[in-house]
Amino acid sequence: MSASGNTIDTLLEERRSFPPSDEFRRRARVTDDSLHRAAAADPEAFWAEQALRYITWFQPWERVLDWELPFARWFVGGKLNVSFNCLDRHVDAGRGDKVAYHWEGEPGDTRTITYAELLAEVCKFANALRALGVRRGDRVGIYLPMIPELPVAMLACARIGAPHSVVFGGFSAEAVRDRMNDAEATVLITADEGWRRGGRVPLKRNSDDALQQCPSIGSVVVVRRTGGDVSMTRGRDHWYHDIIQGQSSVCEPEHMDSEDLLFTLYTSGTTARPKGIKHTTAGYLLYGMFTHDLVFDIQPDTVYWCAADVGWVTGHTYIVYAPLGNGVTSVMYEGTPDHPARDRWWSLIEHYGVTVLYCAPTAIRTFMKWGSEFPAQHDLSSLRVLGTVGEPINPEAWMWYREHIGGNRTPVVDTWWQTETGGILISPLPGATTLKPGSATLPLPGVAAAVVDEAGRPVAAGSGGYVTITKPWPGMLRGIWGDDERYRQTYWERFGDQYFAGDGARIDEDGYYWFMGRVDDVMNVAGHRISTTEVESALVGHLAVAEAAVVAKSDAETGQAISAFVTLRAGFEESTALITELRSHVAKVIGAIARPKWIAFTPDLPKTRSGKIMRRLLRDIAENRQLGDTTTLADAGIVEDLRRRATEEEGKEG
Repeated sequence: MSASGNTIDTLLEERRSFPPSDEFRRRARVTDDSLHRAAAADPEAFWAEQALRYITWFQPWERVLDWELPFARWFVGGKLNVSFNCLDRHVDAGRGDKVAYHWEGEPGDTRTITYAELLAEVCKFANALRALGVRRGDRVGIYLPMIPELPVAMLACARIGAPHSVVFGGFSAEAVRDRMNDAEATVLITADEGWRRGGRVPLKRNSDDALQQCPSIGSVVVVRRTGGDVSMTRGRDHWYHDIIQGQSSVCEPEHMDSEDLLFTLYTSGTTARPKGIKHTTAGYLLYGMFTHDLVFDIQPDTVYWCAADVGWVTGHTYIVYAPLGNGVTSVMYEGTPDHPARDRWWSLIEHYGVTVLYCAPTAIRTFMKWGSEFPAQHDLSSLRVLGTVGEPINPEAWMWYREHIGGNRTPVVDTWWQTETGGILISPLPGATTLKPGSATLPLPGVAAAVVDEAGRPVAAGSGGYVTITKPWPGMLRGIWGDDERYRQTYWERFGDQYFAGDGARIDEDGYYWFMGRVDDVMNVAGHRISTTEVESALVGHLAVAEAAVVAKSDAETGQAISAFVTLRAGFEESTALITELRSHVAKVIGAIARPKWIAFTPDLPKTRSGKIMRRLLRDIAENRQLGDTTTLADAGIVEDLRRRATEEEGKEG
């Protein structure tokens, strides 16, 4: 507890607000709080209504919810197939010619795939998997780059009832090995190589290394992406194009139970045994489609681009299952934002007429660092909704996004959710919610959330605390693969009957949520529990700063002191004077207690390949400890430069 009595001190205040424009509201799907009121009045009736609206069922359910804390079963007795809901029903309704994906590879190759074409490819591959001996309930590993065969593989698995486990294409052989062994997968789907910034990622070679210690894998399917030479093991390895050759484009979908396992997805940063989050069929699909439809205000002419990777849950839900379930046209891009030039994203938006963009705050802050001249080179007027995902967004990054990408007219929907939640829990509805830069605003209809103190009691307005979910929701995880006790301990032990998300937030006078990052990242400075996010937001609020990461460092006087790593915008130079100015700026914005004791400039920050800042490594650097695991870093070389810079700042106290 802090000296002020709050679980987490709240220091930063943001007063700007943006109500929905009349122009946006005229076309918006939701313009009032009627859905929130209906869900609050009768949650089970509300979700039953949504299930009938969004999903085509082979057999109706008998009971909406069976809740035996902490285990939920939704739409008990219902039968459906996710692949059928994403593909067949759109084709059967005469929408087979609609584009499902505009795909663009990093080298510039493109493919346009309609719903009918995607259905045919999925059926061929589903039949090929069955020919390899894959049966309902068998687990299938997928280790692919961002190519169309990735959603094809996922949908083919869903079609035949084989739960998939996708491993992000940037992960190592060790990560593949550990995840395949934990899932006891029987088949691995990979590629010869993938492209990244003009270089080749050796996916097949990594797979071969992993499979030396994966006894359950009997077959490997290899997609030809780059055409590079790879070794093929006779009897085990099969080229994708060979095994689908001659397969029928018709494959009857399995009638799956509502609670049958759809996939496991392993959370990043795990230690010891991997933590496989389980998501099942009906509740996950419904919740993804519902949130995608309303948060992004999906229209018949929407061209939607989620710029995440399918290897993360954001890609599972908001690149594959929800957009296809809703019959939307999506853009899918293989490469990085700066290859071959720093305007690649903006050229894609202009070329495909993207209307909805969903990306991470770290990408936005990178674009800020590069400068606004790159988006200014392109016509971005097609954009109608902007979204953010992955971590709290600083108010100034939010404003930059709205101004330079959205032309000061598009709503910015900041979304909060997790791998475990299956879909977005807290977010604006762009036609109904007044936006505040940096706030995820309010829980969505049907979501019961709270911010509580150490004893699980709701905190007062203006106070900070721990984020919990107080009632089950359809998209929630169903446990951890093979470890129900770990599921109980991780998510339910701390507050008993409330799901503990592990994040901190404050609630303002309007009930809006302001997320403050992982509670593990909270700093204890002279008895004050200070959120890293608030100090980072203050730093990014300075004109010179594009991105900042803050961690606690041991201090003899205050217990912990604040150490900041700062990346400057283009046109600003590192100097001792600027360090002094930044310290003073933070003190002015949120108080002297939050003034960083050390500031080190850096051209970049250590991030995972999904774009999240690895504060664990920054803490190691600040404390001059041996570095922990760096295998998930996008650029492992940056940490040594950071260590040198941090050492140089030692003793430069404000």
